[in-house]
Amino acid sequence: MRAYLAVAVGGVIGTGLRLAFDLAFPHDDAAFPVETFVVNLVGSFVLGWLAGGVWTRPSTPTWLKAGLGSGVIGSFTTLSAVMAGLIVLTRAGEAWVAAAYLLGSVVAGLALAAAGLRIGSLIAHRPMPTEVTDAGEPL
Repeated sequence: MRAYLAVAVGGVIGTGLRLAFDLAFPHDDAAFPVETFVVNLVGSFVLGWLAGGVWTRPSTPTWLKAGLGSGVIGSFTTLSAVMAGLIVLTRAGEAWVAAAYLLGSVVAGLALAAAGLRIGSLIAHRPMPTEVTDAGEPL
C-alpha cells in the first residue's frame, strides 16, 4: 500500500514539475518542442542514475523506488507528448523537424540513460547493472 501512495504522491510532484517546465518554456506548434525534448532527456538521465546507483542499495525501500521512478519520473516524462508533438509538426508541414525530434529523442535519450546508469553505478561503487527488473533491482 505504501508503494501505491508513493507513486500517487510522486505523480503529483512529477506532473507539477512538468507543467511548470511547459509554462516556463512555451513553443509554437510548428517549432521544435524543446521543452518536451529536454524534459524527456533529463528524465532519461535521472532514471538511469537512480537505477544504476540509488536503487542498487539494499537499504533503498521499494516504495521509494516506485515513488521516484513510476511516480515522479513517469509523470514528468511522457511518450504521449513526444507522439503528439510529432503529429503536430507533421501536420504543420515540418516533417524534417519531426524526424529530427524523434531521432534525437531516441538517440539522446538512450545515451543519457546509459550515462545515468554509469554515473549512478560509480557513485554507488557497484558494477553497472546489465539488466534492471521492473522493481528497479539489478539482475
